[in-house]
Amino acid sequence: MARGLFVTFEGGEGAGKSTQIVRLAEVLRAEGRDVLVTREPGGSPGAEAVRHVLLSGAAETFGPAMEAILFAAARSDHVEQVIRPAVEKGMIVLCDRFLDSSRVYQGVTGNLDAGFMRALEAVAINGMMPDLTVILDLDPALGLARAAARRGNETADRFEKETLDIHERRRRGFLDIAAREPERCVVVDASAPADRVAADIERAVRARLIGKEAAQARLQGQGA
Repeated sequence: MARGLFVTFEGGEGAGKSTQIVRLAEVLRAEGRDVLVTREPGGSPGAEAVRHVLLSGAAETFGPAMEAILFAAARSDHVEQVIRPAVEKGMIVLCDRFLDSSRVYQGVTGNLDAGFMRALEAVAINGMMPDLTVILDLDPALGLARAAARRGNETADRFEKETLDIHERRRRGFLDIAAREPERCVVVDASAPADRVAADIERAVRARLIGKEAAQARLQGQGA
């Protein structure tokens, strides 16, 4: 069975990841493709149990290292119970946040040691790197305004409530990752109209699908 495609979506608060994932999933499913939409923290029963602890801020008092460990534990369960089995079945997996969020939120603005973060990441993903990462880039002030409008009277979560300076550092962190790993990451201007953002994302995903399908066809031809 041909391996599927693993696509992650990253970016700051209010960048529109969830909305764009739903739009892309609808387009791909309309073509008859088997698509799984998931999220982090969460996505599997074990990881969802950790999600509330993290987003409620209950782990905040224990410091960024403890938060990073909890994220890694949730990610490991998510990878092994949901993501890896789906990709191995040939599905397209669209995930709202993954390892780059930990690199930025705990590594960059949590000021955690790079070696510590690399070790956690290696254990958590166990080789399950994304085939493509879409980074939705947006001015943090606009993103926070969008997030506030979206939640209405609800309380801001653990990360939304932080200062604008921290959110600006996170934006730079995501852009730095994209610059270091251009073969994996594509940056999309999330301030553009939603239809244009969706078109840019679809173009990037289709390019990766075409490349993967062509490679699989070559392998099948060699094995014939």
